Amino acid sequence: MRSILRVTGDDRVEFLQGLVTNDVSRAPVWAALLTAQGKYLADFFVVPQGDALLVDVDARLAEDLMRRLSMYRLRAKVGVEDAGLHMSRGVGTAPEGAVADPRHPDMGWRLYGDAAGDDGTDWDAVRVAHTIPETLVELVPNETFILEAGFERLHGVDFRKGCYVGQEVTARMKHKTELRKGLIAVAVDGAAPPGTPILMEDGREAGTLYTQSGGRAIAHMRFDRMDGPLTAGDARISAAG
Repeated sequence: MRSILRVTGDDRVEFLQGLVTNDVSRAPVWAALLTAQGKYLADFFVVPQGDALLVDVDARLAEDLMRRLSMYRLRAKVGVEDAGLHMSRGVGTAPEGAVADPRHPDMGWRLYGDAAGDDGTDWDAVRVAHTIPETLVELVPNETFILEAGFERLHGVDFRKGCYVGQEVTARMKHKTELRKGLIAVAVDGAAPPGTPILMEDGREAGTLYTQSGGRAIAHMRFDRMDGPLTAGDARISAAG
């Protein structure tokens, strides 16, 4: 389920621009709100609608996101409210008024209006094929770092737009360090629940298994622990071909 918030007011673009990871002036965009320590709190789509911006977020995170946006509002000329809209999505020819999912062309389109639903696409299969993380599955509040989750590759962060909450840590990870772990595609022989630890032959933890589809999966892995036999519960894990 999704919740659609509406941000209104003369300062709406400037307000969100100083908070989120992407360049709101180029909306529609996919973006995230981070902690001051650079950890993920929520991801969402920002979509222009007339004199407002829609914020399309997982319904389970909507209340906390609205609270945080209201807290940051201070004297900005903005209002944040439930838009009373629903989201539908699909692939193929987009209906009038729909916007393309900015993460990847294979994620299709999104439409905001009176109806919710989709066209029956196997979204997990699409996400696994392109290593696209999902809210509250691969993206864990107060734990995930967005560069490890592929936000740069998926057009979810802009390094030229200026400051936002958590920007300093994110920029340092981009320019001064080499990522030692992150989300990658793996091959899976067998099945294990999302969140199952991936173990090396000697029992050391190498990562965590997440969404699975068609013998492949998204996993959060330590890149220096990819060699040798790996298991997740009863499933055997290997680098995806």
